[in-house]
This record gives sequence, structure tokens and C-alpha cells, in this order.
Amino acid sequence: MRRRLHTFFQRKCKVSLLFLLFLALLVPLVMDLALPATCGSCGCDMKAVKALSVPSGSPVLAGPKKLSLRILQDFSGSNGSLERSSQLQGRAGELGRQRRHGEGNSGWTGRSKLEALFEHPLYNIPIPAVTEKDKLFVVNPMEKFSLRSSGSDEWVSSSKAEMLLPTGKTAYDTYPTWLKFHVGINRYELYPRRDPLMPTLLWDLATQRIISSVQKTGGTQLKLIMTFPNYGQALFKPMKHTWDQETPIDFFYFSDFERHNAEIAAFHLDRILDFRRIPPVSGRLVNITKEIRDITTDKKLAKTFFISPAGNICFYGECSYYCSTEHALCGKPDLLEGSMAALLPDKTLAKRRSWRSPWRRSYHKSKKAEWELNPNYCAQVRKTPPYDRGHRLLDLIDMTVLDFLMGNMDRHHYETFEKFGNDTFLLHLDNGRGFGTHSRDELSILAPLRQCCSIKKSTYLRLQLLATPSYRLSDLLREALATDPLAPVLAESHLRALDRRLGKVLAAVGRCLAGAAHPDKVLVDDVGSRV
Repeated sequence: MRRRLHTFFQRKCKVSLLFLLFLALLVPLVMDLALPATCGSCGCDMKAVKALSVPSGSPVLAGPKKLSLRILQDFSGSNGSLERSSQLQGRAGELGRQRRHGEGNSGWTGRSKLEALFEHPLYNIPIPAVTEKDKLFVVNPMEKFSLRSSGSDEWVSSSKAEMLLPTGKTAYDTYPTWLKFHVGINRYELYPRRDPLMPTLLWDLATQRIISSVQKTGGTQLKLIMTFPNYGQALFKPMKHTWDQETPIDFFYFSDFERHNAEIAAFHLDRILDFRRIPPVSGRLVNITKEIRDITTDKKLAKTFFISPAGNICFYGECSYYCSTEHALCGKPDLLEGSMAALLPDKTLAKRRSWRSPWRRSYHKSKKAEWELNPNYCAQVRKTPPYDRGHRLLDLIDMTVLDFLMGNMDRHHYETFEKFGNDTFLLHLDNGRGFGTHSRDELSILAPLRQCCSIKKSTYLRLQLLATPSYRLSDLLREALATDPLAPVLAESHLRALDRRLGKVLAAVGRCLAGAAHPDKVLVDDVGSRV
């Protein structure tokens, strides 16, 4: 009897195991057959394509859909995070709507104060005709752009450096947006005034899928290089300060944190001043887990991730200052604000020269620089190449005006594209120490203007225009920042400080004019009869 029961139970177990194995094989097959039919009946994919008004194969389509899903997942454990997620989704949707209608982040179109500003004659002064030698790159119309399947981030063809920018069947139209930006750089401007690419480029910086994150070498604080599927790259500066947090009055200018929102605001301010010498920057919420930790190939960076006592994902990387557990960057729970700046062409393709600013600070707690002790310092600079001819000194004074408006004391170097020699614009890079204070103005930043008593006539006329109620600088910058994914970006106190500081710049020029025997040497005419 026992033997029969034992045999019976053995048979029962075998049958049960075989039935479970059959179910395990059958369920996936049923799901594979059912899901396509479901999607086909509801038209999910086509609805998404129509809603975004972009081709189904577009990388822009995949970006926002995945971004929204990640946000919902990552914020599921925190009420505060859910609220921030909802705000970001709303702004991302608004960005998409504006891009579809040709408006974009930056207020290029649509009736507004910004639109009125860009229609003003001062913002329509033509640049000189751009010849082949004035372009940063010479394009080969016979070579197509293609993404390498090897996994390498080298998109460069085997052609010579001067012929490395490939085109497709419709030439320029098939380039990725970042490549169009690079192609458009010339001797006179980093990008055109009414650049139709800008809204799309800013959108890409805010939404493109990130496939690689590594530390940027050099520098005093942590920055990451992030790569997109189309081989575009951006420089990510993480949030270290809240927008309304001022630099303590006892801090030295060289010991302050860099601010991600300063990079965003500096780009828009630079454009409003019509300098256009800062690469495009957009705000972005980055998922520390999925867009940095899980995809990084940087072993040094990977070792620095940890979970805080509050349950947030944190990391600190390796750098000269502020890279330690005490200065870690933490998400909420794993989302972190930051600025995404479009990278310039690699230096191996377009060499840049770094110039030490004549008005560089001492970067010492007690020593002063020569310009702080010598009231006739500018006369010495005027005799020194490359400031002894051309418009280099005037370009540097333009940069001084920008730095004073945003309170940036950390301008020790600037760069130019080597191909263009000394006859080109200055690149206004690394603006993270701007917008640190709003309650006080650092007049020493204006030393080049006050000591040299020279400024471009076009710059002065635009500054006068931006001091009028119809074109008030604070209103224009507020409008420009309003559609950034991290809007409002700047606290109102910083916007009010802009108007106050603009008045002080105009007053400084006014004093120079009042004491000048030759006013034309104060306002150097760079416009002639074009205005």
C-alpha cells in the first residue's frame, strides 16, 4: 500500500512540473501575440508621432517619451519630487509646443519684448560678408554624415580636417543640430542673431537621451561630459547652490561654488547684449542613477557614489576643490538640476588659443594685481600685442560689461579660435561664478572700461536702449529664461540688480565722455552709417 501511494505521488509531481513548464513557455508567446494587436488597435505610436509633429524615426521623439517615464518612476517615493516632476513635464511639453510652432526657448519669434528688441535697427547691423577663409570649417558636399556602429564616439571621416564635415542627400538639412551649430561658426560670430537652429539645439540639450557620462578633466570643481546618441556632447554643471543663495560677504572670489543657473542666465544675457559669444546652454533635470552612475565608464567617478542617510543618491567625483563626501551632490531622491552647455568643436579639429586677461586678479588672499595699483595701467596694455591694434581691447571691454552685469570676478583667461588669428571675437566661456550676489556691485570688474575709457559705439547704443522702459534689461532676460526647463532660473533680486548695474556702466561711460577731449576715442565708431 505504501509503495502504491509513493508511486502515485511521484506521478502527480511529474505531471504538475510538466504543466508548469508548459505554462512558462506558453505565456510569453501569448503576450507577444497580444501586445502588437493592442498597440495596432489604439494607434499609440501614430498618436505620439502626430502629437509631436516629428518623424517617427526622429531622436527627438524618443527623448521626451522616455524622459517623462523616467520622471514618473524616479519621483514615485517623494511628494516634493512628484511636484517638481510635474513642473518639468509641463515645461517640457511647452518647449515641445513652442518648437513645433517655431518659437523655441529663446524668444526668437512671437510678439514680445525680445521680438521687438531683435527687430530694432541696432540688432540688425550686418556683419561683413563671410568668405570661405572666414568659416571655421570647409564643408565637403560629397561626404555623408553617418553614425559609426563600432561604439566609438569618433564621427570624423577619413578625409582631411578641412573637409571633415559631411553632408547628406539634402546637404545641410541632414546634419544633427549640434553639427549645424559647429558648421555655422565663423570669424565674426558664434551663431547668427536669428538662428533658426537655436530652439531645437536647446531642446536637444534638455531632452536628448544620455548614453555616456564621464568627468571632465581639469578645473577646480566637478563637471561631466555627457554624450547623446547622435554623438553630440554637452558639459553638465550640477546644482550646488539654490538660486536665491548669495555668496557670503567674507568669501574670496576664487573660493565660491560655481552655479549651474549662472551658466544658463549668462548665455541668454550674452545674446541680449548682442555679443553671441557663449555656446548655447539649457537647464535640465538629470537622473543620477540612470544617466550617470549606471552608464559611466569613468572608474574614478564610479567609486564616489553612495546613498545618503536621507535615502538620496549622491556622488562627488574627483577635482581640485569641493570633491568630497562633505561636498557631495545629492539627488531628490536621484534627480539633480544642472546646466547643459553645447560643446565647441574638439580642439584637435578647431584649435583654440587661451589668452591670459591683462586684468586678471591675483588669486591671492592679500596680494593685489598690477592693474589694482597702477592708475595708468591701460596705457601699458595699449602698447602690448594683441591690444595695440584692431578691436581686441574693445572686445575685452565688451566682456568686462558682461561680467560686471552678472557680478563675475573670475575672468582670468579667455579663448579665441586659432584659425582666425587676432581678428576675431572672444569666447566668453566658464561663467559659473556669475550671479552670486545681488545686494552689492563689484565696481573693480569695470576696471578695463574705467581705466581705458573706451567702448564700442554699438555696445554703448545697445546699453542705452536696454536702459529704456520698452526694452528694460531685466524684463528681456526674465522673458528669455521663462521657457527654460528650470525656469525661472534667476531670483527677482538678481534681475533687479541687472538694471542697477546697467545704470552704473552707463554712468562710467558718461564720466569718460565728460572728461574727454576727443569723444570719438571714448565711443569708438564700429557701425558707421549702418545704423
